[in-house]
Amino acid sequence: MDKSKVAVVTGGARGIGKAIRDAFVTQGVSVCTIDRLDNNYFVGDIADEQVLRAFASKVIAEHGAIDFLINNACLSRGGLSTCSYDDFNYVLRVGVTAPFLLTQLFNTPASIVNISSTRHRMSQADTESYTAAKGGITALTHAMAITLSGKARVNSISPGWIDTTGAQFEGPDMTQHPVGRMGTPSDIVHAVMFLCDPKSSFITGQDITVDGGMTKLMVYHNDLGWTYNP
Repeated sequence: MDKSKVAVVTGGARGIGKAIRDAFVTQGVSVCTIDRLDNNYFVGDIADEQVLRAFASKVIAEHGAIDFLINNACLSRGGLSTCSYDDFNYVLRVGVTAPFLLTQLFNTPASIVNISSTRHRMSQADTESYTAAKGGITALTHAMAITLSGKARVNSISPGWIDTTGAQFEGPDMTQHPVGRMGTPSDIVHAVMFLCDPKSSFITGQDITVDGGMTKLMVYHNDLGWTYNP
């Protein structure tokens, strides 16, 4: 990648988003980040339409067009037991509506990568707000890939358990994964860069799972030391 390239990364102030931002910067790409947290480009809430429009206008005024759009930002506000109507819709605005609108606003040939989650197809209790957003962004990915045929490639990545804290884990937290370890932000960065590479130009509308094999691990009570204790 060269210095003429421009990337937009939502939620780029910390965690996976920051790792993606830093990786682009290392490759000489100009990165435009939007986050509610302090960052060096644009502070704002992507749940707000006017914030998104102001952000996109700034990017276009400064760069004219973008080459990469990484829709990373999302959050959870619980589920059926804990999530209000307004909170549920807030999560959907962040996780689904914002990527939709940003794609409309930039309206330019680009590689678009949406960060989904393995939770779009498996769940823990009381996670409906986050799960619905990730299901929405995964479906939106293949829909936009078809609409933007010949103009932009649109793919998604579904991370599993990715540690963004730098904490030390051992024992079952590690060994439960078929690869023998937990994920790190760099695992997602590698997948993003793969999809953004021109050599991946035959890939669109796809979801790549990066979870250490956990979604392929079939588990039953008393199998390999696993027990079910509701």
